[in-house]
Amino acid sequence: MRVSPRRGESFRYVGYDIDASRNRLVCRYRLDGREFREEVTFPGGGAWDEPAVAEAARLVFLLAAVSYYKSAAPPVVDLGDTAVTDVERVFLREFYLDGLGEFAYRNNLDLSDLRIVGSRLARTAPVAFSPQDGRPLVPFGGGVDSIVTAELLRPLAKDPALFVVNRPGDRFDAIERPAGVTGFPVVRAERLIDPQLLRSGELGFLNGHVPVTGILSAIALMAAALDGRDAVVMSNEWSASVGTVEVDGRSINHQYSKGEAFENSLRSVLAETLAGRPDYFSLLRPFTELWIARRFAAYPQYFDHFRSCNRAFHLDPARRLDRWCGRCDKCCFIDLILAPFLDEPTLRRVFDGREPLADPALVGRFQALLGLSSENKPWECVGDVTECRVATLLAAPRRDRAGSAVLAALGPLSGEPTPEELLTPHGRHFVPDRYAPDDLLV
Repeated sequence: MRVSPRRGESFRYVGYDIDASRNRLVCRYRLDGREFREEVTFPGGGAWDEPAVAEAARLVFLLAAVSYYKSAAPPVVDLGDTAVTDVERVFLREFYLDGLGEFAYRNNLDLSDLRIVGSRLARTAPVAFSPQDGRPLVPFGGGVDSIVTAELLRPLAKDPALFVVNRPGDRFDAIERPAGVTGFPVVRAERLIDPQLLRSGELGFLNGHVPVTGILSAIALMAAALDGRDAVVMSNEWSASVGTVEVDGRSINHQYSKGEAFENSLRSVLAETLAGRPDYFSLLRPFTELWIARRFAAYPQYFDHFRSCNRAFHLDPARRLDRWCGRCDKCCFIDLILAPFLDEPTLRRVFDGREPLADPALVGRFQALLGLSSENKPWECVGDVTECRVATLLAAPRRDRAGSAVLAALGPLSGEPTPEELLTPHGRHFVPDRYAPDDLLV
């Protein structure tokens, strides 16, 4: 029987400061007497006197707290002097419970007793913000999804820019190289988390996954307000909303803050705070990973530059790979989803001779992706099992895959959705007409 770890008693929002002279936001929190401090700097500066910037800074303060709360996950979150609306309180509790769903599951914690205490804020009207249309900001991670978003926006936006968050003084080659290929300008932010979090084992903190995309979304909204941009355009696909595991009827999703529920909730908060400007939506929400992979295959200029392997993003530069590892779940998924649309020699070159589909030792990883093993779906940003199965069905008959031991071991498959079902838009989305690709306008 697993023993639940000891939890803290109370987590408190202490306050935040906007330091325009240093282009910096400072957030402060307290957990059972231990102080935490986070700094977010925007090196490019911007319109710090814009009321929308102050509102976005408040949102960053509210969401970044989850990284510190999880250190001991107490049952009480005290908002301190920061009053919130009813909509924000519901959103914030959802962000903690669902955003930390994986963290709680893997640490054998029950966070359902979480109470958020603090004053109620009654808003009279959202703040005014009037950016120019056609100036979207695209959070960019250098992978297939954000590359496709950038290219879809190219003919639709007059002044698009990429958005990248790094630790101060650090940059990831796996982001910088494909960003350079786009030719778009890059708006940057530097996030300095409290160094105590990097000593979590030594200090006895609980550890695990946090909804970091949600935090980065708030930072992107602040960057958009500073730079007068009309939208933050995410690259979260349809299957990001599909849970990783289900426990007692509750879906636990590794990608919660990439899913539709989070997007919808955040939009509700923005509607009463900023009147929807900057807008926030995912351009890829109605599309599957299969659709995205097919579109990416039309951009050969990126094949030698993109890299989605998590080993490329290790915090310690000495442990950071400058190539695909060719063995992790993310490498396996990217190879599989592209295999129907890119030939084997091209993918062998992409993976620098370490293509996962060429390694029979990785059959077990592929079986987990397809839901063919007793293992759970990987705790990674990978597609739904139906997408992986249809990718296998499309790749296996290709002439360049004849004799593939891995694909042979994954079949035969039956009862899957047809490729046509997964290669057309479906599901709800929030893409405005001005940024809708042709596939959504037909």
